[in-house]
Amino acid sequence: MQKNILQSIEHVAIWPVISFVIFFLFFIILLWYVFTVDKGYIQYMKHLPEGDGTKDQKSMEPKAKSE
Repeated sequence: MQKNILQSIEHVAIWPVISFVIFFLFFIILLWYVFTVDKGYIQYMKHLPEGDGTKDQKSMEPKAKSE
């Protein structure tokens, strides 16, 4: 009986395809973000947990992009 449950759903074959597309798009977008994120922002976030609120921490803030 349990084997026939999925067979009774119309267009059940499309759900694995939709799941794969969502999974694939997520990782493509993640890779795009990793390669395009500002390196200064990465350095700022890397040192953020170590900050104790001193003025030296201000030097680690990301610089504004010049256009």
